[in-house]
Amino acid sequence: MTADSRPEPPHFGDERETLRAFLDYQRATLAMKCEGLTDEELRQRSMPPSTLTLLGLVRHMAEVERAWFRRVFEDNEAPMVWSPTIDFQAAYDVSEATGAEAFAAWEAEVETSRRIERAADSLDLAGHQPRWGEEVSLRMVLVHVLLEYGRHNGHADFLREGVDGVVGA
Repeated sequence: MTADSRPEPPHFGDERETLRAFLDYQRATLAMKCEGLTDEELRQRSMPPSTLTLLGLVRHMAEVERAWFRRVFEDNEAPMVWSPTIDFQAAYDVSEATGAEAFAAWEAEVETSRRIERAADSLDLAGHQPRWGEEVSLRMVLVHVLLEYGRHNGHADFLREGVDGVVGA
């Protein structure tokens, strides 16, 4: 991995600024865990018996971004990125996947998520989570997606170490 260039979250800030910054920090952490790896290395199942891969995590997080921002606040019927149905497991099938396509999809979903969040007047903006059939706030979505990144970045730590021994961040 290269030098740590993740955006440092503020030590003081309002709720929205802090949530936004920590989410961007977690997004940057996932990208950093994948830096410098070939497609083959990104597809490597480095922690048997787990079938998780770094590339699968990137694809999964593209689905998470879409499911929690685009589908909740813009288009409840938007298809998933890699599945014609709402099958989050499809993202983990990286047999034919490339880093370029996975990162392009993930980055596009992150930009959509950022646009939706920045356009909202308030963290109390309500959206409809179609999987639950319930209304949720933008605040809840930001916290939920932060938790998703936190959990999966922990997986990414182990996966990267298993690929090439690199640890840290």
